[in-house]
Amino acid sequence: MSEEATRLAIQEKDGCLIIPVRVVPRAKKNEMVGVEGGVLRVRIAAPPVKGKANEALVESLAQALGVRKRQVEIVRGQRARDKIIRVRGLSEKEARKSLRNLIAS
Repeated sequence: MSEEATRLAIQEKDGCLIIPVRVVPRAKKNEMVGVEGGVLRVRIAAPPVKGKANEALVESLAQALGVRKRQVEIVRGQRARDKIIRVRGLSEKEARKSLRNLIAS
């Protein structure tokens, strides 16, 4: 497993995954950049205006993790770069595998 994916501070709580994320809005494209300090760094093309970056983040994470958008929720940090994401219906092992593949490419 990629060293970066194993450093990501994913927690399992009440059947959900809790993933810390740092968002960089107004990037050239949506992409998972890597892990820094236990936090997943994600670049999002959308601007942080009227929730567009948040919507793009949820969509991007759902696609990356292979779940539906309704299974991904921002639980903290709606108006900040540092966010806490809750993902339902996915194991920690599956999440790390999906993210490892994206970060490595």
